[in-house]
Amino acid sequence: MYVAVKGGERAIDAAHDWLAEERRGDLSVPELSIAQIREQMALAVNRVMAEGSLYDPDLAALAIKQARGDLIEAVFLIRAYRTTLPRVGASRPVETAAMAVDRRVSATFKDLPGGQVLGPTFDYTHRLLDFSLMAEGEAPSSSIHEERTGGAPEPVPHVTGLLDRDGLIEQALPDDTPPRDLTREPLELPASRALRLQALARADEGFTLSLAYSTQRGYGRTHAFVGELRIGRVAVEIDLPELGFAVEIGEIELTECETVNQFKGSKTEPPQFTRGYGLVMGQSERKAISMSLVDRALRWQELGEDFIGAPAQDEEFVLSHCDNIQATGFLEHIKLPHYVDFQAELELVRRLRREAMAAQEAAQ
Repeated sequence: MYVAVKGGERAIDAAHDWLAEERRGDLSVPELSIAQIREQMALAVNRVMAEGSLYDPDLAALAIKQARGDLIEAVFLIRAYRTTLPRVGASRPVETAAMAVDRRVSATFKDLPGGQVLGPTFDYTHRLLDFSLMAEGEAPSSSIHEERTGGAPEPVPHVTGLLDRDGLIEQALPDDTPPRDLTREPLELPASRALRLQALARADEGFTLSLAYSTQRGYGRTHAFVGELRIGRVAVEIDLPELGFAVEIGEIELTECETVNQFKGSKTEPPQFTRGYGLVMGQSERKAISMSLVDRALRWQELGEDFIGAPAQDEEFVLSHCDNIQATGFLEHIKLPHYVDFQAELELVRRLRREAMAAQEAAQ
């Protein structure tokens, strides 16, 4: 039975006040501004935007501040806010081939049209603590910034186009079917590839990374090369019926990854490489690479491969468990009161113990 607890509302209010004090921390330390979080914790902001399905760096920074740095809680806040926004319309598909790249690397071709652009990356840094960052007022060299922003970067073609030109990789077949909106409609299985990619784009990065790692260790047979990884900004356009043409309403930063996977062939088709694809809002290359590997693993059926029981191949397992907000809600609900359920279980165990002890005494 439920037991009434006096002062519950007052206790909750006090918990909220305590949380606000803990969030602020030591009052002698200057408070973080939204601009500081947006500019200096950009990768955390990008993750919150991607998994929250809302491109707004300021709101993502606000959510991180409010959540005390708990990124999943910040994603929860962003998604909750997103549900209050009106739907104005749908944009045209973005043209990633016209991306103004800040970073573009390929593990398949050393020399490629447009060149390799290392960009801002941790790849070549030493994993040593830089204690100079503990000093206040440091500023990066301005020469690099001026060089990067000196002129509009030229669009560069996709690397996989080189393989596609010679028929060495499967063609990306166009699909004019309007994709379903996972943010407004419940997930239904089996899912189309477009819906799977949508789910993976907002999936938890850690979960997606673990699945991708499993495919590299043999649980999915998707040995892959990074055909191209690019990060940059693309224009967002929307059709206006009143004008009869599309207008640019802004630009967003995206991370795109195309993997070149093991080849397939048949009696009627010569061997060719297969594809994996990942596209994530903001700079999030680990997530984009992971997404492309899991995408390829989930395509086993359409490519005529055998199901070997790998977790990354199981569409229901992947798509039903990749959402961190859904997982968090189900996980954390067990810390809420379950007094009636537990009392019922407790009474059942006691009755079974009495019956067992009575049976033992009767047998003696």
